[in-house]
Amino acid sequence: MVQVKEFRIVMPMSLEEYRVAQMHMVLKMQQQSTNEAEGVEILENRPFEDDVYGKGQYTSKLYRLQSKAPSWLTTLAPKDALVMQEESWNAYPRCKTVIKCPYFAKLCVTIETVHLEDNGKSENVHGLNKEQLKARQVEFIDITLPTTDYWSYAVGSSDFDFTKFKSKKTGRGPLLGGWQDKCDPVMTAYKLVTINAPYWGFGCKLEQALLAGERALFVESHRNCFGWIDEWFGMTMEQLSELEEEGDCLLNKKMGKPISLTETEDCESRFPGNSKTHLQQVVKT
Repeated sequence: MVQVKEFRIVMPMSLEEYRVAQMHMVLKMQQQSTNEAEGVEILENRPFEDDVYGKGQYTSKLYRLQSKAPSWLTTLAPKDALVMQEESWNAYPRCKTVIKCPYFAKLCVTIETVHLEDNGKSENVHGLNKEQLKARQVEFIDITLPTTDYWSYAVGSSDFDFTKFKSKKTGRGPLLGGWQDKCDPVMTAYKLVTINAPYWGFGCKLEQALLAGERALFVESHRNCFGWIDEWFGMTMEQLSELEEEGDCLLNKKMGKPISLTETEDCESRFPGNSKTHLQQVVKT
Protein backbone atom coordinates (compact mmCIF):
# COMPACT_ATOMS: atom_id res chain seq x y z
CA MET A 1 0.00 0.00 0.00
CA VAL A 2 1.44 3.37 -1.04
CA GLN A 3 1.78 5.83 1.84
CA VAL A 4 0.83 9.46 1.08
CA LYS A 5 1.15 12.02 3.85
CA GLU A 6 1.39 15.80 3.90
CA PHE A 7 3.34 17.33 6.76
CA ARG A 8 2.73 21.02 7.48
CA ILE A 9 5.51 22.71 9.44
CA VAL A 10 4.83 26.26 10.57
CA MET A 11 7.92 28.40 11.22
CA PRO A 12 8.29 31.80 12.97
CA MET A 13 10.20 33.45 10.13
CA SER A 14 9.72 34.90 6.64
CA LEU A 15 10.09 32.97 3.40
CA GLU A 16 13.46 34.57 2.66
CA GLU A 17 14.71 33.95 6.20
CA TYR A 18 13.69 30.30 5.98
CA ARG A 19 15.67 29.87 2.78
CA VAL A 20 18.83 30.99 4.62
CA ALA A 21 17.93 29.01 7.76
CA GLN A 22 17.38 25.80 5.80
CA MET A 23 20.65 26.06 3.88
CA HIS A 24 22.58 26.75 7.11
CA MET A 25 20.82 23.83 8.85
CA VAL A 26 21.57 21.33 6.04
CA LEU A 27 25.22 22.38 5.94
CA LYS A 28 25.65 22.06 9.70
CA MET A 29 23.73 18.80 10.16
CA GLN A 30 25.57 17.12 7.27
CA GLN A 31 28.96 18.04 8.73
CA GLN A 32 27.95 16.91 12.23
CA SER A 33 26.64 13.51 11.06
CA THR A 34 29.48 12.56 8.70
CA ASN A 35 32.66 10.66 9.52
CA GLU A 36 34.93 8.19 7.74
CA ALA A 37 32.39 5.36 8.21
CA GLU A 38 28.99 6.93 7.68
CA GLY A 39 27.33 10.11 6.52
CA VAL A 40 26.76 12.11 3.36
CA GLU A 41 28.72 12.01 0.11
CA ILE A 42 28.05 14.75 -2.45
CA LEU A 43 28.02 13.34 -5.98
CA GLU A 44 26.79 16.40 -7.87
CA ASN A 45 25.78 19.98 -7.08
CA ARG A 46 24.92 22.19 -10.05
CA PRO A 47 22.35 24.67 -11.39
CA PHE A 48 19.42 23.31 -13.41
CA GLU A 49 16.54 24.67 -15.46
CA ASP A 50 13.43 22.88 -16.73
CA ASP A 51 9.83 23.55 -17.75
CA VAL A 52 8.34 22.36 -14.45
CA TYR A 53 10.37 24.15 -11.78
CA GLY A 54 12.19 26.80 -13.76
CA LYS A 55 15.68 27.60 -12.46
CA GLY A 56 17.18 26.05 -9.35
CA GLN A 57 19.93 23.87 -7.87
CA TYR A 58 20.21 20.13 -8.51
CA THR A 59 22.02 17.89 -6.03
CA SER A 60 22.80 14.18 -5.99
CA LYS A 61 23.93 12.58 -2.73
CA LEU A 62 24.65 9.21 -1.14
CA TYR A 63 23.60 8.60 2.47
CA ARG A 64 25.48 5.83 4.29
CA LEU A 65 23.58 5.55 7.56
CA GLN A 66 23.65 1.81 8.21
CA SER A 67 23.93 2.04 12.00
CA LYS A 68 20.67 3.99 12.16
CA ALA A 69 18.58 1.25 10.55
CA PRO A 70 16.23 -0.66 12.89
CA SER A 71 17.35 -4.17 13.77
CA TRP A 72 14.47 -5.87 11.93
CA LEU A 73 15.58 -4.22 8.68
CA THR A 74 19.18 -5.42 9.02
CA THR A 75 17.88 -9.00 9.08
CA LEU A 76 16.57 -8.48 5.53
CA ALA A 77 19.68 -6.92 4.05
CA PRO A 78 23.39 -6.61 4.88
CA LYS A 79 24.35 -3.34 6.51
CA ASP A 80 26.53 -2.24 3.62
CA ALA A 81 23.51 -2.56 1.31
CA LEU A 82 21.52 0.05 3.24
CA VAL A 83 22.76 3.04 1.26
CA MET A 84 20.27 5.64 0.07
CA GLN A 85 20.57 7.65 -3.14
CA GLU A 86 18.98 11.10 -3.11
CA GLU A 87 18.27 13.47 -5.98
CA SER A 88 16.89 16.95 -5.28
CA TRP A 89 15.63 19.78 -7.44
CA ASN A 90 15.57 22.94 -5.32
CA ALA A 91 13.77 25.79 -7.07
CA TYR A 92 12.74 27.59 -3.90
CA PRO A 93 9.96 28.09 -2.89
CA ARG A 94 9.24 24.73 -4.63
CA CYS A 95 11.43 21.65 -4.18
CA LYS A 96 11.33 17.97 -5.08
CA THR A 97 13.41 15.12 -3.64
CA VAL A 98 13.50 11.49 -4.79
CA ILE A 99 15.16 8.84 -2.60
CA LYS A 100 15.97 5.29 -3.73
CA CYS A 101 17.91 2.32 -2.38
CA PRO A 102 19.87 0.15 -4.85
CA TYR A 103 19.38 -2.96 -2.68
CA PHE A 104 15.58 -2.49 -2.64
CA ALA A 105 15.29 -1.53 -6.30
CA LYS A 106 11.49 -1.11 -6.24
CA LEU A 107 11.53 1.28 -3.26
CA CYS A 108 10.87 4.95 -4.00
CA VAL A 109 10.37 7.90 -1.64
CA THR A 110 9.25 11.21 -3.13
CA ILE A 111 9.08 14.46 -1.15
CA GLU A 112 7.46 17.46 -2.82
CA THR A 113 7.66 20.72 -0.88
CA VAL A 114 5.84 24.01 -1.30
CA HIS A 115 6.79 26.94 0.97
CA LEU A 116 4.13 29.58 1.57
CA GLU A 117 3.91 32.71 3.69
CA ASP A 118 0.99 31.52 5.83
CA ASN A 119 0.32 29.56 9.02
CA GLY A 120 -0.45 26.17 7.51
CA LYS A 121 -4.12 26.68 6.68
CA SER A 122 -3.86 26.54 2.86
CA GLU A 123 -5.49 23.49 1.29
CA ASN A 124 -4.25 21.39 -1.64
CA VAL A 125 -1.13 23.45 -2.33
CA HIS A 126 0.21 20.48 -4.32
CA GLY A 127 -2.72 20.45 -6.74
CA LEU A 128 -3.82 16.87 -6.01
CA ASN A 129 -6.78 15.28 -7.76
CA LYS A 130 -9.79 13.82 -5.91
CA GLU A 131 -8.30 10.33 -5.69
CA GLN A 132 -4.99 11.64 -4.35
CA LEU A 133 -6.76 13.90 -1.83
CA LYS A 134 -8.72 10.90 -0.56
CA ALA A 135 -5.51 8.92 -0.01
CA ARG A 136 -3.60 11.82 1.56
CA GLN A 137 -3.27 12.22 5.32
CA VAL A 138 -2.39 15.61 6.82
CA GLU A 139 -0.33 16.16 9.96
CA PHE A 140 0.69 19.48 11.52
CA ILE A 141 4.15 19.41 13.11
CA ASP A 142 4.70 21.74 16.06
CA ILE A 143 8.43 22.48 16.40
CA THR A 144 8.02 23.09 20.14
CA LEU A 145 7.31 19.35 20.57
CA PRO A 146 10.39 17.11 20.06
CA THR A 147 9.88 13.48 19.04
CA THR A 148 10.71 10.70 21.50
CA ASP A 149 10.47 7.54 19.38
CA TYR A 150 13.20 5.31 17.92
CA TRP A 151 13.71 7.57 14.92
CA SER A 152 14.27 10.67 17.04
CA TYR A 153 17.11 8.77 18.68
CA ALA A 154 18.48 7.68 15.29
CA VAL A 155 18.22 11.13 13.71
CA GLY A 156 19.29 13.02 16.82
CA SER A 157 17.27 15.14 19.18
CA SER A 158 18.12 18.73 20.10
CA ASP A 159 17.44 20.01 23.61
CA PHE A 160 15.83 23.35 22.72
CA ASP A 161 12.96 24.38 25.00
CA PHE A 162 11.09 26.84 22.81
CA THR A 163 8.64 27.69 25.60
CA LYS A 164 11.61 29.49 27.22
CA PHE A 165 13.78 30.25 24.19
CA LYS A 166 14.35 33.85 23.06
CA SER A 167 16.54 34.91 20.14
CA LYS A 168 19.10 37.57 21.07
CA LYS A 169 19.33 38.95 17.53
CA THR A 170 15.62 39.02 16.63
CA GLY A 171 13.80 38.96 19.96
CA ARG A 172 11.61 36.09 18.71
CA GLY A 173 10.30 33.61 21.22
CA PRO A 174 9.29 32.08 23.47
CA LEU A 175 6.80 29.98 21.47
CA LEU A 176 3.78 29.42 23.70
CA GLY A 177 0.46 27.69 23.06
CA GLY A 178 -1.18 28.78 19.82
CA TRP A 179 1.95 30.62 18.67
CA GLN A 180 1.29 29.63 15.02
CA ASP A 181 -1.73 31.97 14.92
CA LYS A 182 0.03 34.85 16.66
CA CYS A 183 3.60 35.12 15.37
CA ASP A 184 4.75 37.55 12.70
CA PRO A 185 6.54 36.80 10.42
CA VAL A 186 5.29 33.29 9.73
CA MET A 187 5.60 30.71 6.94
CA THR A 188 4.85 27.04 6.35
CA ALA A 189 6.69 24.18 4.65
CA TYR A 190 4.09 21.87 3.07
CA LYS A 191 5.84 18.52 2.54
CA LEU A 192 4.00 15.84 0.59
CA VAL A 193 5.66 12.46 1.18
CA THR A 194 4.84 9.50 -1.07
CA ILE A 195 6.42 6.15 -0.22
CA ASN A 196 6.05 2.98 -2.29
CA ALA A 197 7.74 -0.27 -1.25
CA PRO A 198 5.95 -3.01 -3.25
CA TYR A 199 7.40 -5.97 -1.40
CA TRP A 200 5.19 -8.80 -0.21
CA GLY A 201 5.42 -9.52 3.50
CA PHE A 202 7.41 -6.50 4.68
CA GLY A 203 6.65 -3.66 2.25
CA CYS A 204 4.05 -2.01 4.48
CA LYS A 205 6.35 -2.18 7.50
CA LEU A 206 9.18 -0.67 5.46
CA GLU A 207 6.91 2.16 4.27
CA GLN A 208 5.78 2.93 7.82
CA ALA A 209 9.38 2.93 9.07
CA LEU A 210 10.53 5.31 6.33
CA LEU A 211 7.56 7.60 6.96
CA ALA A 212 8.38 7.72 10.67
CA GLY A 213 12.02 8.41 9.82
CA GLU A 214 11.11 11.29 7.51
CA ARG A 215 8.82 12.76 10.18
CA ALA A 216 11.57 12.63 12.81
CA LEU A 217 13.98 14.30 10.37
CA PHE A 218 11.45 17.05 9.61
CA VAL A 219 10.97 17.71 13.33
CA GLU A 220 14.67 17.79 14.18
CA SER A 221 15.77 19.82 11.15
CA HIS A 222 13.09 22.47 11.64
CA ARG A 223 13.73 22.70 15.37
CA ASN A 224 17.36 23.36 14.48
CA CYS A 225 16.37 25.97 11.88
CA PHE A 226 14.78 28.10 14.60
CA GLY A 227 17.10 27.09 17.45
CA TRP A 228 20.14 28.22 15.44
CA ILE A 229 18.54 31.52 14.39
CA ASP A 230 21.25 33.65 16.03
CA GLU A 231 23.88 31.81 13.96
CA TRP A 232 22.33 32.31 10.52
CA PHE A 233 20.38 35.55 10.95
CA GLY A 234 22.06 38.25 8.87
CA MET A 235 23.91 35.81 6.61
CA THR A 236 23.40 36.05 2.84
CA MET A 237 22.74 33.28 0.34
CA GLU A 238 26.05 34.16 -1.32
CA GLN A 239 27.94 33.53 1.93
CA LEU A 240 26.15 30.25 2.48
CA SER A 241 26.72 29.13 -1.10
CA GLU A 242 30.47 29.55 -0.62
CA LEU A 243 30.33 27.61 2.64
CA GLU A 244 28.28 24.90 0.93
CA GLU A 245 30.93 24.45 -1.77
CA GLU A 246 33.62 24.13 0.86
CA GLY A 247 31.40 21.81 2.89
CA ASP A 248 30.94 19.49 -0.11
CA CYS A 249 34.72 19.13 -0.36
CA LEU A 250 35.08 18.42 3.36
CA LEU A 251 32.22 15.89 3.40
CA ASN A 252 33.79 13.83 0.64
CA LYS A 253 37.19 13.96 2.34
CA LYS A 254 35.59 12.72 5.58
CA MET A 255 33.95 9.84 3.72
CA GLY A 256 37.29 8.86 2.21
CA LYS A 257 36.17 9.51 -1.35
CA PRO A 258 39.18 9.54 -3.69
CA ILE A 259 39.96 13.15 -4.66
CA SER A 260 42.25 13.99 -7.54
CA LEU A 261 45.19 16.37 -7.16
CA THR A 262 43.32 18.90 -9.31
CA GLU A 263 40.22 18.73 -7.07
CA THR A 264 42.34 19.03 -3.93
CA GLU A 265 44.19 22.06 -5.24
CA ASP A 266 40.90 23.60 -6.35
CA CYS A 267 39.37 23.22 -2.88
CA GLU A 268 42.45 24.63 -1.19
CA SER A 269 42.73 27.58 -3.57
CA ARG A 270 39.06 28.52 -3.27
CA PHE A 271 38.76 27.92 0.48
CA PRO A 272 41.86 29.19 2.30
CA GLY A 273 42.30 29.13 6.07
CA ASN A 274 39.88 31.92 6.94
CA SER A 275 36.99 30.27 5.09
CA LYS A 276 37.66 26.90 6.73
CA THR A 277 37.75 28.53 10.13
CA HIS A 278 34.36 30.09 9.39
CA LEU A 279 32.84 26.73 8.39
CA GLN A 280 34.30 25.00 11.44
CA GLN A 281 32.77 27.74 13.61
CA VAL A 282 29.37 27.23 11.99
CA VAL A 283 29.49 23.49 12.60
CA LYS A 284 30.74 23.66 16.19
CA THR A 285 28.51 26.49 17.43
